[in-house]
This record gives sequence, C-alpha cells and structure tokens, in this order.
Amino acid sequence: MAAYSSKSSTPEYCYRVEGMDCAECASKIETVIGKTPGARNPQVVFATQTLRFHLDESVTPREQVEARLRSLGYQPTLQSAPGEGQAAGLEHGDTHRPWHATRQGHGVLLTGALLAAAFAFGFLEPRLAQWGYVAATLVGVWPLARKAWAGVRLGNPFGINTLVTIAAIGAVVIGEAPEAAVVVFLFAVGELLEGIAAGRARAGIKALAALAPKTAFLLEGEGEDIRTREVPASSLRVGQVVQVRPGGRVPADGTILSGFSALDDSPVTGESVPVSKGPGDRVFAGSINTDGVLTVRVDKDPSDNTIARIIHLVEEAQGSKAPTARFIDRFSRYYTPGVLAIATLIAVVPPLFLGGAWHEWLYKALALLLIGCPCALVLSVPAAITSAISAGARRGLLIKGGAVLETLARVRTVAFDKTGTLTEGRPRVTDVVALEGSEAELLGLAAAVEQGSSHPLAKAIVEKADEVGATLPPSSDQQAVQGKGAQAMVQGRTLVVGSPRYAAELAPLAAEVAGQIEAMELQGKTVVVLLNPPTPLGLIALRDEPRPDAREALARLEGLGVRCVMLTGDNARTGRAVAEGLGLEVRAELMPEDKLRAVGELGQGRPVAMVGDGINDAPALARADVGIAMGGGTDVALETADAAVLRGSVRGVAELVRLSRGTMRVVAQNIAFALGLKAVFLATTLLGVTGLWPAVLADTGATALVTLNALRLLRWRY
Repeated sequence: MAAYSSKSSTPEYCYRVEGMDCAECASKIETVIGKTPGARNPQVVFATQTLRFHLDESVTPREQVEARLRSLGYQPTLQSAPGEGQAAGLEHGDTHRPWHATRQGHGVLLTGALLAAAFAFGFLEPRLAQWGYVAATLVGVWPLARKAWAGVRLGNPFGINTLVTIAAIGAVVIGEAPEAAVVVFLFAVGELLEGIAAGRARAGIKALAALAPKTAFLLEGEGEDIRTREVPASSLRVGQVVQVRPGGRVPADGTILSGFSALDDSPVTGESVPVSKGPGDRVFAGSINTDGVLTVRVDKDPSDNTIARIIHLVEEAQGSKAPTARFIDRFSRYYTPGVLAIATLIAVVPPLFLGGAWHEWLYKALALLLIGCPCALVLSVPAAITSAISAGARRGLLIKGGAVLETLARVRTVAFDKTGTLTEGRPRVTDVVALEGSEAELLGLAAAVEQGSSHPLAKAIVEKADEVGATLPPSSDQQAVQGKGAQAMVQGRTLVVGSPRYAAELAPLAAEVAGQIEAMELQGKTVVVLLNPPTPLGLIALRDEPRPDAREALARLEGLGVRCVMLTGDNARTGRAVAEGLGLEVRAELMPEDKLRAVGELGQGRPVAMVGDGINDAPALARADVGIAMGGGTDVALETADAAVLRGSVRGVAELVRLSRGTMRVVAQNIAFALGLKAVFLATTLLGVTGLWPAVLADTGATALVTLNALRLLRWRY
C-alpha cells in the first residue's frame, strides 16, 4: 500500500483527508504528523485534501496515525494505489459526495433542525423551547469542542474552535441559549460554505486527472500479424505502441510513428487552436485526436505523464505559502490569544472596578470572542492563491506557489531569450555560400560536424543537407565549443562550425567574406562559418522567424507597464533586426554568463522575470526573481523554472503577469473585507448595538465574502 520514495528509506503514504477544508485544518494536521514519532516530511494541501508523509511503522503503526487524525474530527482514507502517481491517486481516492451527505453536512442539518424546532416550540411551550436551544447548541458545538480539545493537547489552545466553543457555552451559562444556538449554527454554515468553496477549487484539478482516457488500443505483433487489443491505459509501458483513432484521446505521452492529424492540446497546454502533427512529433496524454489515425510510441509511464506531473506540481504549488500568507499565519498566532486576553479583561474589569453589570459585560466579552475569530483573515490569502493556481493550470500556465504569484505581481522588467522563445525555434537554412567546392559538399561537411546535436541550428543544417541529397562523410569526436560552435573529426581533419565572431578569433576574415556576412545579418539572418581552422570553407545563413503572437504579446506587457528586453547570444546585427521587428530592447552576443549578469543588472532593486526554454538559459532562469520556462510540456519546462507556459505562446507571459496582479488585488480586498467587518462589529458590540449572533457574522460573513471573492479567480480570463 505504500509508495517508496527514492529520497527516503521509509515508505511514503498518501491520504485523502475528509473535512480538511481550511488553512487552519491543514496546519493542525501538519502539526499532528510532525509530532508523531517515526513520521517525517508531512506535506499537507487543504485545497486537494491531500496528506503525504514518510512513516516508519516499526516506530508508529499507520493505524495509530489514522486514529490521531480521526480524534481531530477528520476522516483519513489511504489512497488505494499511492505508487501510481498523482493522477491515479486523485481518481481512486476522491469520489465526490454532495455536501448534505458529508459528516459536516449532517451536523449542520441536525443543528438547523433543532434550532427550527426550538423556535417553533417558542410559540407553544417556552420552557421546551429553551431546552431545544440548549440541545441545538450542544449538538453544534460538540465537534468544535473536540477539535478545540485536540488543539489543547497539541499545544495550540488558542484556535478558532476554542473561541467559538467558549463563546457558545458561556452564552448558555448566562441564559442566552437562543443566541448561542444561532451562533453555533451560523458558524457551522460558514465552515460548510468554506468546504464547498474548497471543493470548487479542487474540481479543476480533478478535471485534469480525468482527462487521460481509461483505455488504450495497444498494437501487438509485426507485419501482417499486427492486431489491436483494448487495454487499461494505466497498464501501458514505455516502448509500447498504441493506436489513437479520430475523436479519441491520446492515452499516454509519446511520439507519433505514423499518421498525420490535427491534435487539440487545449486540455493540457490551454492552446485553443488544434495543432497539425505527424511522424516524429510529440503528443500528450489527454490531447484530442481530431481527424487522422495515429500510431504512437509510449514515451512516459502513465504515472509520469504530463497531466500527472502538472497535477503534482499544482498540488505542491498550493502547499507553498505566499509571504503575505506566512505573515498572517504568524500574526494569527499572537492575535487569537490576544483576543482571548482582551475578552477576559472586558468580562472582569468593568464589573469589578467600574461598577458594571456582570451579565452585560460577560455578554460583550463573549461577542468579542466571536468577532475575534481569525478564520476569514487566515483564509483570505490561501483561498485566492489556490483559485489562481487552479485557473492558471487549466489554461496551460503553471505557477509554482504563492510566493511566485506575489513576486510576479511586482515584476516590472521581463527579459526574453530569442531562439525558441520570441522566435519559433525552428530555423531554416536560407543561404549557402561555398568558398571552396560546391554548396552540396559544404552542407555535407557541415552536417557531418553537427550530426547528433540537439541545437536548433544544427538540426536545420542536417535537415537542409538531407533535403538537397548531400553526402555526409563519416565523422567522429563531435564536441561543442560552448557559446561558439561545434567541432568534429571529418575525413582526417578537424572541422569547425562556428559563429563569425569565433571564426574571426581564429583568423581575420577576408573583407569580401566579412561583407557577405554583414549583408545577411542585416536581413535578420544568423550566419555560421564552416572552417578547417583557420581557413573558412563556406557560409551558411539561417533565419528563425518570430512567433506570430510575439509582437502582440510584447505590446500587452508594455500596456501593463512592463519593460521588455531581449537577451540573445546571436550577433548584434541579427539581434537588432529581430528586436526592431518586435519593438523591444536588445542585448546581443551574450554568453550564458553574460545573460546571468544582464538579468542582475536589469533589476535595479525590483523583481525581474526571465523567459527562456529552460535548458540553455538555466543559469539566467535561476538568477531571475521569477524564471518562466516556455515549451510544450517538456520535462525541463515543468521542472526547472518558477512558472511555465505550456503552450509555447508569448501571450502566456502577459497572462501570467495579469493573473498574478489580479490575484494580489483579490488578496488585498479579502484582507480588507476580513478586518473591516471585524472593526464594524467590534464598535457596534462595545456600544451595545449588536449582540452575539450578529457578532458571528464578523467571522462567518467575512469568510463567505473572502471565499466568494477568491472563487471569482476560477473564472479568470485574459
């Protein structure tokens, strides 16, 4: 039942915890696991009701941990197959139940029924009505009292449940049972609404988990004996071949072996326009095949496909607190005990020293306890962050935590890599100038040097050589010259394909050759030189066209007050030609260490975002305050940076900035709602205008407001 992690010698357990619907619940559960002998590294995400931790059962049995969680009022359910990965865990363990079928729903309905019955008896028999209100209070306060007592045992006696329990029982003691019952009922309704809201946020992630089809058509046999067999998609293994029929979903991440079709990748990348793909192109689990029949080789285990990785990263992100949330958590640790202390003084000082009536000031103190509940304040940030991360994930925008969102909102400079980010990343050979021999011979020699390289320019040269039917002589000892070019042993001599600058370092270029290079670079082309050092053998010019949406996306960023700068290792003339066409600043001829330094210089005390492909730009991405990886769901795009735009569109960068700023506006509004309502009811309560049950609205009402306000982000559109 346990999944063994490569990072630990103890098994990792994954639970779904019913009833864990708020930040305080998550904190409480994390404390329980952290204090359990033999348990390590608890990871709690209330947005998905997920609990993960490593446990040595020789120290503490798993059943004992489950019993501790149940004693807090939560229902833990071990995922049926934790080793299957995140998507599987969500499918198996998170069956949806309507609110009225949950334990929390039952409590609300019973308390409400008793409250309604007591109210009805008030017209018939007032004495019975009083006992009805007491019964409604006790039924409603019991689960809160259990949680409060558990908090006391865990060393956290000043939780929200403690305040409400004291206020409700105190109200009964001073003869205000009707108000106590209303208070408990309203608080329970507020908690229920909070749980429903958290479920709404979870729904987006569960929808991702449901994208991958449950079955796949596996191809078996060879030649004329090939047959198709329907198998569970979860049983697929790397290297197997599947058939994807028109209208069906791709069952696994893989590579197309045969067939052409337009694939709708929107479920994974958020890209709304179907993309035409053929042999050699990558496909993602969950994408929809619109027309042709495809044969696909499985490249990733189902537990490690793009959807599973996205879900895992989103869950990790939701568990990562923003600085504002961490501040509020620290603040609430002192705020709640402070409220209890002030309420005690209000209850005792006026009657003892100022001649006040005990009943009046006890009543006001109990109301203050309810006003002081920090639930809405604690929820204000994580509710917004969770909604924003979920909304972004559904649109191909991955954000790894609240801290990233908060930093992105303050970004005023974005640095872009050129190749594969602002441009298509698919350069094509446009000119071949042979200084010795024929153009075909030149392409053949250059392709021999570049053969096997994954660099876009190298691939373009090899493709062009294949296109013209050039002969590639045998080559060996291929190696990259970082930031300058590549070299290999070809026909007994060491040949180099490098930049004009590198060629000039080896030997001055003839004026005619330098002039040809300059002319092509002024047209926005990248020129490489084939050398038999130090002698140049020819020139190859390539051009990588800007992405169709790049100019529009950059204009959107400028409209948001963001300065855009292109950082490229390409020559200055090519860099300027591309930058002028897109309307942004450029810094060219940068080595990786130069990009790193440039990112540091651009900040000037304010956060800087760097956008790149996640591979060549890794140092700059790491140096930036926010690294944004571009790509169609590659491992690097999902793992290296702070955020990722899965659909290879520059518009996604502007959308990230807009989403982050919108989220921080909602956070500010939520904090204002939470504190504003408390201030209003504090004043009215001390003045004697409002009493106990209106006071609970300072928390329950604020909780509903901040929750509904945060849920607006789930419908976010750019």
